[in-house]
Amino acid sequence: MGEGAAGGMLALVGIYAVAAVCVPWALGRHRRAMACAAAAVPAATAAWAATRAGRGELDTSVVWASDLGLVLDFRVDALTVVMLLLVGGVGAVVLCYAGWYFERSERLMTGTLVAFAGAMTGLVLADNLLVLYVFWELTTLSSFVLIGHTRPDRAADRRAATQALLTTTAFGLVMLVGFVVLGQAAGTYRISALVADPPGGAAARVGVVLVLLGAFAKSAQVPLHAWLPAAMVAPTPVSAYLHAAAMVKAGVYLVARLAPGFAGTAPWRPLVLAVGLLSLLAGGLVALRQDDLKRLLAYGTISQLGFLIVLLGNGTRTAALAGAALLLAHGLFKAPLFLTVGAVEHETGTRRADRLAGAGRRLPVLAAAATAAIASMIGIPPFLGFVAKEAAFEAFAHGGLDIAVLAGVVAGAALTVAYGARFLHGAFSGGTDDGPGDPWGLVVPVVLLAAAGFGLGLVPGALQKLIGPYAGTLPAGGPGHVPGHELAVWHGLGLPLGLSAAALVAGAGLYAAFGRTFPGRPARWRLPDAQRAYDAVIEGTMAGAHAVTRRLQTGSLPVYLGVIALTVLAVPGTALVAGLVRGAGPAWPAGGLPAWDDAMQLVLSAVVVACALAAMWVRNRLSAVVLLSGTGYGTAGLFVVHGAPDLALTLVVVETLSLIMLVLVLRRLPERFPPRLRKTGTRVATAAVGVGMGAFVGLFLTVASLSRTTAPAGPGYTRLAAQEHTKNVVNLILVDLRALDTLGEIAVLAATAMGVASLVLTGPGTRRSPPGGGGGPGDGPLSRWLAAPGRPPLGGSAVVLGAAARVLTPTILVFSAYLFFAGHGRPGGGFVGGLVAGMAFVLRYLPGGRRELATALPVRPAVLLGAGLGIAVATGAGGWASGGEFLSSEHLGGAVPVLGRVEIPTNLLFDAGVYLLVLGLVLTILTTLGASLEEPDDQETPEEGPA
Repeated sequence: MGEGAAGGMLALVGIYAVAAVCVPWALGRHRRAMACAAAAVPAATAAWAATRAGRGELDTSVVWASDLGLVLDFRVDALTVVMLLLVGGVGAVVLCYAGWYFERSERLMTGTLVAFAGAMTGLVLADNLLVLYVFWELTTLSSFVLIGHTRPDRAADRRAATQALLTTTAFGLVMLVGFVVLGQAAGTYRISALVADPPGGAAARVGVVLVLLGAFAKSAQVPLHAWLPAAMVAPTPVSAYLHAAAMVKAGVYLVARLAPGFAGTAPWRPLVLAVGLLSLLAGGLVALRQDDLKRLLAYGTISQLGFLIVLLGNGTRTAALAGAALLLAHGLFKAPLFLTVGAVEHETGTRRADRLAGAGRRLPVLAAAATAAIASMIGIPPFLGFVAKEAAFEAFAHGGLDIAVLAGVVAGAALTVAYGARFLHGAFSGGTDDGPGDPWGLVVPVVLLAAAGFGLGLVPGALQKLIGPYAGTLPAGGPGHVPGHELAVWHGLGLPLGLSAAALVAGAGLYAAFGRTFPGRPARWRLPDAQRAYDAVIEGTMAGAHAVTRRLQTGSLPVYLGVIALTVLAVPGTALVAGLVRGAGPAWPAGGLPAWDDAMQLVLSAVVVACALAAMWVRNRLSAVVLLSGTGYGTAGLFVVHGAPDLALTLVVVETLSLIMLVLVLRRLPERFPPRLRKTGTRVATAAVGVGMGAFVGLFLTVASLSRTTAPAGPGYTRLAAQEHTKNVVNLILVDLRALDTLGEIAVLAATAMGVASLVLTGPGTRRSPPGGGGGPGDGPLSRWLAAPGRPPLGGSAVVLGAAARVLTPTILVFSAYLFFAGHGRPGGGFVGGLVAGMAFVLRYLPGGRRELATALPVRPAVLLGAGLGIAVATGAGGWASGGEFLSSEHLGGAVPVLGRVEIPTNLLFDAGVYLLVLGLVLTILTTLGASLEEPDDQETPEEGPA
């Protein structure tokens, strides 16, 4: 396939990410325009998918890192087109509905819905098991945010979001193990290759079972279904999209995707049919007893998903044809039903059927559209649901074991009729109240989706053309199966039509007997309560965790470090010493190892040792911090002696920043260490462990350096630096040769910054600083120029320090910019440049606090973090745009008037991302520490006196 199509598939997923951020930011004040603009992306996806119908398959591979074997495989076939039509088409309609449903304060929900749509798009495009898993978990994270987004005081919402996250993520990890087992057994992780030539043996059977467990949990199959009814606390657009049209279909899609290759594997068909039929019947029975309309639809969704699992996992052509048609039909009748509940609740204030009255008269158009959706769900001709159900009956009407499956399917269809009638009765019957009429912004999306279900039922030939290629990848089945069965509204009088009529009659009887009363009649029987089982598992896990924590987590950092150090000494340390005793070590130089190469090394080493020993003995915390910084500065001097100015410069800045941060933290700690650290036994043990660790590390490094059997890598990097016309080998490694490692590291730094902010700002007992802030004594015009009004972190405002900060900050920032641009040929680069820029703002922070920092930098630190990481990732993706690999370096430029030809390497842009992210990290830590450090002193811990 051409590079244009490859880039187009990858760009499609990226466009969703951009739209999820930019649309709410640009149009957040106009919620309806924002929602409609956001809907353009999934609508375009559905339109593109429609153009691919019947045009064959489309495959592409995008290289991430060829040396590591990381490749992004994407594929479009008939099943992908069906899912893209569902994800894109229903997603666009739901997003428009959200513009009239959400309040302005919920604008971020729209962005998260777009992000979720992008994750689902990537999931169905993925032709690699590991890539599919990444998008699978992105949908889980998006759903967690969407379910638990509501008011902070709603603990039920957070519990439901957590339940969905834990259930789907836990079994997602089980599924990942299955992916690895299948991939290793087959020698490839490409899904199309696995399906074309599936592996056999015990490993394949185990892998299949693990993968099915993940799919069952994602698609809420019994007994892993409890998270779906709990998730009904989510807003209606979320329920309509995630829990009817998209997220819960991921498990069904995975079953459908693997069925052509693995349906013949021993455990597949019995497991799929048993779980699917159990979910079909149990979900329908529970739905028939619900009074909350959303919970009724939730259990109905579990039932319908079970039906889909049975059809798409059966492994025959006709069943797959029916399953793919029902996959599309389900989104077109269940999503509008959820949206109907939202509109009814929006207009009446409730969604409980026993409290509703007159909604049908007040909302006649909505009632008609909902009735059409119900007609498709229960299988009334000529709706799409009827076409799919007819094919489903035909798929199992051939004797043998299929008779038992057919009986279960017909019973499930009858239950669907019963709870469908219960929904209409509960939502729209009774009362004579007339209201203001249908809220068109909420009703039109329902009408569109219900009309689509009706219209597609009228053109089964077009649907056959769309779905047929996927169904053709499966065998026709055993004797009696019709190999050429096609979708149609009328197949003549026969068994399928008779079974459809029987299901309608039986369903009407069930509704008359059990579904007409509100509140629901209590049943004499009870299904096993999956919610109680989940709660019991969580309580047991938490009890076990608390028991382990009480015994192992002492709350003492020295104890934790001591355990780690003793483990290192006991395992690798013992092995190292034993190997040297046996003579298995390297050959030592005849003249012995030199004590030093330069006399300055001896002096600096003495400084490091003296500072470390002094830090052990002092009782003042500030003195200990300063002495520990002395060890860092001494080590930086050793780097200089060894010819590593880049490392030395970075270490000096890091040590300086660490010293300042620790000094700020010490303001909330007692001035002196607790007396218990003066115990002789504790000091002896600490010294012994420290000496042991130092000896182990020193001995290990010596043995490792003497055991070298291959040529060092340094000269190779030097030659590569000469080819790239750069003199700074360290920076070349960071931003070019090992840029993927650097990207991972800065992503960890961004996560660290968010973790610091969460711990400091959301911990128990934290208080926000007041919006105002009193200045110190002498808060006159000069003082106001030198520092913004606020409470400095270290006490009263110092005029000299404030003046120095205002004068030196621009100079330091210019120096940081110099370091950034000089990194190509001299010591410097984005990392150290960002640290130095952070120092400039630390200097502004000290005399005036957070308000002074805000005056100096109007951009929030989070923006710098996001921009830095985004620039780095975008630079990497630029390698794909030029036909290379991710993060491959290119030179951009051209002729510029006066300056001549100017070229900018793309790794400079990557380095700019590192610069911004590191600066954002420093500022995040600084501002979050300031959130508590600038509070009144009455929260400070009193100084501890001697015992």
